[in-house]
Amino acid sequence: MDLPRPLALVKLMVVGQRQPITRTPADVGLAFEEVAFTATDGVPLKGWFVPAEPTGAGPGPVVVFVHGWLWNRAGNVAGLVPFDDRDVDFLPTVRAVHDAGMHVLMFDLSNHGRSGSRMPMTFGAWEARDLIGAMSYVRGRPEVDALRVGVLGTSMGGNTALEAAPYCQPIPAMLLIQPNRAGTFIARFARDHLGKQGPAILHPTDWCYAAARAPRPSRADPALAAALLTDTVAKYVQGTGDPWGTMSDVEAMVEATPHALPLVRYPSTGRYEGYAYISEYADDVAAFFAEHL
Repeated sequence: MDLPRPLALVKLMVVGQRQPITRTPADVGLAFEEVAFTATDGVPLKGWFVPAEPTGAGPGPVVVFVHGWLWNRAGNVAGLVPFDDRDVDFLPTVRAVHDAGMHVLMFDLSNHGRSGSRMPMTFGAWEARDLIGAMSYVRGRPEVDALRVGVLGTSMGGNTALEAAPYCQPIPAMLLIQPNRAGTFIARFARDHLGKQGPAILHPTDWCYAAARAPRPSRADPALAAALLTDTVAKYVQGTGDPWGTMSDVEAMVEATPHALPLVRYPSTGRYEGYAYISEYADDVAAFFAEHL
């Protein structure tokens, strides 16, 4: 029996939904390795390591991709969730980063793709444990320069990157695409799908987290972590037409970040249209990391 729509949306926020992995780096002509490692609390994580072309110059830089809510390591496949979404394909940017001479690590966050479970999903707070584990893993690879690790975080992946980064420095460069305050995101998402009474969904969602002794979405503020990034160059991107996140929340993150580049206000007509920056500006993404790693 199908859940009522409000409960179905709460379930997506608390439990998530796994997407099948339908594409790989081979689809853009890249060799890759299936890899496995653990989050700092032992949750098993799965991913791909895409090696750069050998140069004979010793260990090189790597960019770690951190995906968004309900996606997986390759991005998002539209039509698998009970709301209007769009495809988000990381692979063109992975190709651009690789061609610029950098390794890439792509992995599934907990409760997503083929990685293990940790309930509830927390929109970045507990997922930080996943990224810290990924950073430890990739820094242990002989072909990686442990001091030249960058992070690309999208949506919840941006929140995750901000929450994790103070605890796994050095991270010379981070690109954060439409990060958000979870409470803002949930309330605006619910209004968009349930009407003016939708934001009330935040209260039962918070109760679920409180019962699980997990961080409450209403209290999340990635700007607090951003203020600790004293040695990281951070570039933020926010879509102008995003109905779920807000420009003001991302502006606050930019203001809090000691070494933030000017905010990229990407023209968009919706949340998913804002993610098009990833593939539309793949060469710029690669150039940012090439400059700062």
